[in-house]
Amino acid sequence: MSTTAPPLPAQKAGQISVAVLAAAAAVALLYFGRVFLITVVIAAIIAFLLDPVVTVFVRLRLPRAVASFIVCSIALLVLYLLGLGVYTQVSSFMGDLPTYSQRMNDIVDNVATRVDQIEKRTYQVLVPKRFQATQPAAPAPPVETNRRRRNGKALPPEPEVPAAIPEVRIHTEPTPLLTYVYGYVRSFYDVLLMASFVPFLVYFMLSWRDHMRRSFFYLFSDPGRHVAGKSWGGVADMVRAYVIGNFVLGLFLAILSSAFFFSIRLPYWPVIGPVSGFLSLVPYVGLPMAALPPLLAGLIRYSEPAVYVMIAVVVAMLHLIALNLLYPKVVGSRVHLNPLVVTIALMFWGTLWGGIGLVLAIPLTAAVKAVCDNVSGLQGYGKLLGD
Repeated sequence: MSTTAPPLPAQKAGQISVAVLAAAAAVALLYFGRVFLITVVIAAIIAFLLDPVVTVFVRLRLPRAVASFIVCSIALLVLYLLGLGVYTQVSSFMGDLPTYSQRMNDIVDNVATRVDQIEKRTYQVLVPKRFQATQPAAPAPPVETNRRRRNGKALPPEPEVPAAIPEVRIHTEPTPLLTYVYGYVRSFYDVLLMASFVPFLVYFMLSWRDHMRRSFFYLFSDPGRHVAGKSWGGVADMVRAYVIGNFVLGLFLAILSSAFFFSIRLPYWPVIGPVSGFLSLVPYVGLPMAALPPLLAGLIRYSEPAVYVMIAVVVAMLHLIALNLLYPKVVGSRVHLNPLVVTIALMFWGTLWGGIGLVLAIPLTAAVKAVCDNVSGLQGYGKLLGD
């Protein structure tokens, strides 16, 4: 009876080296191709969310391509209406911008004056009077230097020599303003270009879903097709549960925040409320991000510090209640990721993809866990990621 010989140390070292190189290549691909990959991931998430609606239209005897077009058009119309509402509020804010700027200047001047007074009082208290600096003497009047004296008689001033006319040079370099605008637009060009593909990607993912699914299953053998189907369904269910759960929780926070901001007559509360509510769901940095918009909006109207303290306290209470009581029941029970993995995932995806990586970190990690849970050889990793 023959037995398989254990791998030699050299073979183990070679396998470890190949695994390390593959991991490094994957990280490099994720980093340098982040704009493309973020676009595909966002389009896939939107497609997973809209797929049940397309299925409803298909059951009404509509072709899948037509149903996908109707659903995508409705989604774009909703986005347009939301954008129109935001544009209206932004236009109103631009009209109040001079008042806002003046208010900010007054606050900065008051803070600078108080800081200067505190410094002077601290200096007078800590430093003995004999060591405190006295007021400097007034400077002596300027001495007339353009007149000469000879034998006690004043002479007329020397004639001034006209300065040489500087040489005029024509610079062909762009002005600093144009350079700044060009650099700013160029930095967002790739993002805007990729974002323009999202509606088309979503439409084709929805209309060609059955074809892509069959083609994807053909990549595996007969036993593996069942596992691939379960993994596909697990990822889709997880993405829907996570996004819908966050949306419901964010909508709940947006309604409560808007009601509170309306009660205190906060400027632009129809926009500040939803923005603060949904920003509160951002992991770890959600509290300061949610408190910043209402505090800045309050500078236009309020001058009492108690109002700002009340706004900060209410936003903090809503944030803590949502994340500690509601989030585990609405979202956490469907994702099943332990806190250590969530923290590492936020660090990893945030380092690679920036701010959008913090938003996509949990669904991407949960999708990896869904695949590991359905593949027999990777179930150990799924348990490691789970709670």
